[in-house]
Amino acid sequence: MIQSIAQKEFASTLRDRRFVVLSVLLLALLLAATLVGRASYRTLQQERMVAQQTVNDQFHNQPNRHPHRVAHYGSFAFRPRSGLSFLDAGLDSFTGASVFLEAHQQNSVNFSQAQQSGSLIRFGELTVAFVLQVLVPLLIIFLCFSAFTEERETGTLKLLVSQGVPLRQVAWGKIAGYGRAVALVVGPALALAAWLLFGEETFAHNADVWVRLALFVVSYAVYFFLWIVGTVVVSARQRHGRSALVLLLGCWMLGCIILPKATANLGATLFPTITKAQMDADVHETAQKGINGHDPQDQRTAALKANLLKQYGVESEEKLPVSVGGLVMAESEAYTSKVYQQHFADLTRTYERQNAISNWAGLLNPYQAIRPLSMGLAGSDFAHYVHFQQAAEDYRYQLMQRLNGLQASMGYGDKERKLDAATWQAIPTFAYQTPPVGWALGYLLLPALALLLWAVGLSWLGLKVIDKTPVV
Repeated sequence: MIQSIAQKEFASTLRDRRFVVLSVLLLALLLAATLVGRASYRTLQQERMVAQQTVNDQFHNQPNRHPHRVAHYGSFAFRPRSGLSFLDAGLDSFTGASVFLEAHQQNSVNFSQAQQSGSLIRFGELTVAFVLQVLVPLLIIFLCFSAFTEERETGTLKLLVSQGVPLRQVAWGKIAGYGRAVALVVGPALALAAWLLFGEETFAHNADVWVRLALFVVSYAVYFFLWIVGTVVVSARQRHGRSALVLLLGCWMLGCIILPKATANLGATLFPTITKAQMDADVHETAQKGINGHDPQDQRTAALKANLLKQYGVESEEKLPVSVGGLVMAESEAYTSKVYQQHFADLTRTYERQNAISNWAGLLNPYQAIRPLSMGLAGSDFAHYVHFQQAAEDYRYQLMQRLNGLQASMGYGDKERKLDAATWQAIPTFAYQTPPVGWALGYLLLPALALLLWAVGLSWLGLKVIDKTPVV
């Protein structure tokens, strides 16, 4: 009986002009968002690859120089886009694309797309994720709001029940039929996304990307299931379709517009962040407590020099087999790096606490469960951004300490000498790899659990409610 009801609902839906018009518009938006997102992804990815190769070549092709000159010349690290970011851009447009790697300082990732765009970007971008999260639920509402009210008004619901068909079977049949209709709209866009990924040699044989895509599809399937079940339950409890529609639209506005903004503001209020100027001042103040590699009169520098003379058993700096300046720079870099890491870690924890408010809100609002789950699987969430920032800082620190080691090995009088250009060609350049899906899932347990709890809880509660639904 469930299959018969599902087939009837599916056929009736396809004959509904409202559904045809809305589904065509929505499918057009999905396909457009997929193609535009893919084109934008390829353009940005190509630009960043070319930029990374350019700065790598510039670093390797430097002339004969002193290592500390090379350290201040620095390099750049460009963040590559993840394979599924064209489906959900997440925070990528706001978190920056590149970071300058230089001595004595840890810089933040800059040059985001939002800095070069108009204020309209604050209202969001037309991505596949936006359509799936916000617009598809609207389609489901207009599709299902009269699921029971129409049956009750025409008398067919009473007829079904009089023939011994349980209301639960009627509900599950309608849910299955509406699910097929939604899949008919969403399926082509996701199939196009898979086809575009398969056409890229980089991702065609990348199992991690396909696992992410599979989990991405499953997550949205659960999300749509929630909206279908919820809409059918509301329709069952309302006597008229108009009241059901108004109630459902109110739930959509509350869940997709009001609560996300409210929880974001709450997080920013409870856990305020310091300004960049204040952070720079705090870092400078703390860094002053360490050794100053650029001040030969610094007392800590003098103490280090005295220890070196004692260690090597010599009386003057000229007889040391190492450069005091190089070792001082290494000590200074180690300390300032620790200072920057501490302050950046504090700032990161503040942002994580702000995000946690929204993540926990996923237990009350399924939209706030699917959103971080979607961004995390697409590799465009805050955790992936921090992972890149940390990888860039690790490379920067290793690069600077390697250059400081080269300076130290030059011995006394290193300031008057230079190293051969082949030295820079032997230094490895920055290469970033997106972390695997297993790493990402560790940050997505809460939203995934929230979505599953919604699916189980709403199904159980919905069936309880439907059992008590009046047939007239």
